[in-house]
Amino acid sequence: MRTRRIRLIISGKVQGVFFRVSLRDQARGLGISGWARNNPDGTVEALIEGESGKIDQIINWCWNGPPDAIVENISKREDTTDLNVSSFEIID
Repeated sequence: MRTRRIRLIISGKVQGVFFRVSLRDQARGLGISGWARNNPDGTVEALIEGESGKIDQIINWCWNGPPDAIVENISKREDTTDLNVSSFEIID
């Protein structure tokens, strides 16, 4: 399986709705490594790494997010940054 590393910027009503916690739980369930954080502009940023098919699954989940989220856009790009985590974490 091909491993990919993708950086996501998720915009809409994504802060204050447990988006990062829910994303962490989904990612860990799929065996995806990475992190998520709130940005000052109200977006959630995530760096995700895993098998290509599982990356697609987590991106599809992000379009809905947790029940109170309203996702307006997801920008994504391949990333080459070193990922220094072995699971999925929430960072500041």
